[in-house]
Amino acid sequence: MKKVYFAALLSITMMTANAQEPNIPMFGNQQKIDVKYDEYKAAPQGFDQEREGIAKGTVQLIEYQSASVGTTRKANVYLPPKYDAKKKYSVLYLLHGIGGDENEWYKDGGVPNIIMDNLYADGKVADMIVVMPNGRAQKDDSRRGGFGSFAAFGEFDKDLIGSLIPYIEKNYSVYTDKDHRAIAGLSMGGGQSLNFGLGHMDVFAYVGGFSSAPNTMRAAQLIPDVDKVKKENKLLWMVCGGADGLINNSAQLKAFCDENGIPCTFINYPDQGHNFVVWKYGLYSFAQLIFK
Repeated sequence: MKKVYFAALLSITMMTANAQEPNIPMFGNQQKIDVKYDEYKAAPQGFDQEREGIAKGTVQLIEYQSASVGTTRKANVYLPPKYDAKKKYSVLYLLHGIGGDENEWYKDGGVPNIIMDNLYADGKVADMIVVMPNGRAQKDDSRRGGFGSFAAFGEFDKDLIGSLIPYIEKNYSVYTDKDHRAIAGLSMGGGQSLNFGLGHMDVFAYVGGFSSAPNTMRAAQLIPDVDKVKKENKLLWMVCGGADGLINNSAQLKAFCDENGIPCTFINYPDQGHNFVVWKYGLYSFAQLIFK
């Protein structure tokens, strides 16, 4: 098992120079974990296509000083249509994969601004901003980090909680309690979201993992206190393509949750691999469930 796990990590980390996340096959003789999936409901046609005649949000590139990394770092912030500094907004922290950076969602195929604009136009989401940071917490946080950047992803919670969240709360009109914070991400960012979201339930009430990578901790590590998760987590939601070799990372958590009576949604996206088809669906679906 350790050899399989290392092979998974290595195959992913070697892709860091490329923004496109790898489409990874099942490893060796590893079998899919048998779990009860939640119902897949297809997103409507055009959910990720720009629409005319609706109000549009904006995306701002910000820079903030990171105490843990010791340098200035960047993030993209989506502000919804008619953002009003006199109102309070919830915050979704949306993380990228190991092949990307703060621009992967916004510029490499995720179209989060378009998805959110359409959801706002249809009245399907609560008022929120979306923060897309660089999850590689090291001074050289470029995409060329290679295998050496793997540890930096594991350290990102220090930067996120210690520096980025305070910056957002100082510079934007947002709520500052955990019930108005969510975290979700794709691939490596999905693993980070599960690790950090469940590891810091005093900070995040909503947690989402889209095609979560092998950095995802084992369920017993993620949830050492079952009763605490039942009490404090408002949503644990996951999706993965049915043809994605990383599906077991989410399935093992789903199995643990089902065995222990923890509410948890896990959707198998039919016939899809490790790609933005699944991740856009994840954002579309997750965004409608949070802060309500």
